[in-house]
Amino acid sequence: MSDPNITGKTYDTHLLRRMMRYVKPYRGIFAISVVLTIVMAVVAPALPMVIEYTLDRFILQNDIDGLQLMLMIMLGLLVVQTVIRYFHTLMTSTLGQSVIRDLRIDVFNHITGLRLKYFDRTPIGRLITRTISDLETIANIFSEGLIQIIGDILQLVVILGVMFYTDWKLTLVVLIPMPLMIGATYVFKEAMKSAFQDVRKWVSNLNTFLQEHISGISIIQYFAREEQEMHTFKAANAEHRNAHIRANWYFSIFFPVIEVIMAIALGLLVWYGSKQVLAGMLSPGVIVAFIMYINMIFRPIRELVDKFNTLQMGMVSAERIFAVLDTDEQTPNTGTQKPSVIRGDIVFDNVWFAYDEDKWVLKDISFHVKPGETLALVGATGAGKSSTINILSRFYEVNQGAILLDGVDIRQYELNYLRRTIATVLQDVFLFSDTVANNIGLNDPAITREQIVQAAKQVGAHDFIMRLPGGYDYEVQERGATLSSGQAQLISFIRALVHDPKILVLDEATSSVDTETEGLIQRAIDTLMKDRTSIVIAHRLSTIQKADKIIVLDKGEMKEMGSHQELLRIDGYYRRLYELQFHSAGI
Repeated sequence: MSDPNITGKTYDTHLLRRMMRYVKPYRGIFAISVVLTIVMAVVAPALPMVIEYTLDRFILQNDIDGLQLMLMIMLGLLVVQTVIRYFHTLMTSTLGQSVIRDLRIDVFNHITGLRLKYFDRTPIGRLITRTISDLETIANIFSEGLIQIIGDILQLVVILGVMFYTDWKLTLVVLIPMPLMIGATYVFKEAMKSAFQDVRKWVSNLNTFLQEHISGISIIQYFAREEQEMHTFKAANAEHRNAHIRANWYFSIFFPVIEVIMAIALGLLVWYGSKQVLAGMLSPGVIVAFIMYINMIFRPIRELVDKFNTLQMGMVSAERIFAVLDTDEQTPNTGTQKPSVIRGDIVFDNVWFAYDEDKWVLKDISFHVKPGETLALVGATGAGKSSTINILSRFYEVNQGAILLDGVDIRQYELNYLRRTIATVLQDVFLFSDTVANNIGLNDPAITREQIVQAAKQVGAHDFIMRLPGGYDYEVQERGATLSSGQAQLISFIRALVHDPKILVLDEATSSVDTETEGLIQRAIDTLMKDRTSIVIAHRLSTIQKADKIIVLDKGEMKEMGSHQELLRIDGYYRRLYELQFHSAGI
């Protein structure tokens, strides 16, 4: 992933073009927003012009009837401007939210398709920031940024045109402080750019910190690290606060400076305009109109800075989001084969694999599992057991060699088809904040409640589920916190079975459950492994004695291979491990 602290540009044509692709489905809303922006700019000077006309033609002439008519016209203009502004805000907000809805879907789909290797080195909190808060910032580009900037610039052009048309000399006098305004605006913009970059950086850092520490709250409490982690959080939170304070400090300086410059412009207007009025060369109505014009010029310029900062923040967020979308770490899904029948014949042919280049986790692994056979993998932690099943499902790609399924390289199968063929039960069970039934069926409409219940009965978990409040509709808390480890493991096992896999993978599936629950799972395993190719990883050798083939791995290398009895006859690693486990158990 790219640097999380990308600075970006205030205006990036390439990024803007990419964002505009998401606007295409909403051309109508975009067109209406642009038209309303133009109308608002054109209508803006209408009220001062009407007031000027009213003052000179009716108030100074003491024409009460005409004054009443002009007051009605002014009221009508205010109503029209309010209605236009309402629909403009509605359209731009709708456009922004529609764009980020589609963009968020693309980001989520892209993230869920990335290889596990990407998540190994990317903090989840950073991805949450990209998907949530950074996308909200992009919405502001459309609702408060780009279109508004165009509207303000257009309004400035229209008002300046009207002012020059009305009295070009008075306009030039009023614009004398403008270089000061432009200079102050540029300095402020650059300062705010730096401040907002820091704000975005610390938002990302805080999200990452919170996600990691809330997920690992048990470890923090087990080791009584609450106070130390609080100090760390306070430091990060203080940096976030300081970045915001610095941004607000710039605002607190900039706006008073602008007010002073505007006061100078008003002073020049009064000084020069009064002399012109007294000389009979200018009407009082023009002075009143110009007072309003000055506010209408300085207000957009003042707000332009804030909107440029909104645009800047949006560009920074867009660059970060497109950096995620441009991450080319998805598992290639170029395979097309989706045979109607899979026998489950698995061959590892001289497979080499490394998470990091040249740090081999698996070294020249070769074995053959025939359809319906059970292969067991044993070895110490870090021997390469889990890596073997990870590359079988193509969560990671092999560096050398090939893996064949029914004689076909697994890379030639359509990726989703391949993964649906393999059901995996992991030691570390993950359950979603959802019902038991949805955790089992994963909201697959093809899986019926009857199939879920039948699979639960096969596992022997139906009775415990029915004892839960609501049964299969019981709401499981995040990661199954309200269930025992054995119950959570049973649910994950049912989840694998209900999808009717051709290949069953059990990764330490019984290592974290009690003896009674293990007995339930073991009985289900014996039934479900029939006519299925199975790969079992287990520290408990008692669970794999019936395996057709056992492979002993050590530091990524195959040390021994054979049945339980064959390996016991060899005075090797497996026999020593067996004797160690069963002697320590008093067997």
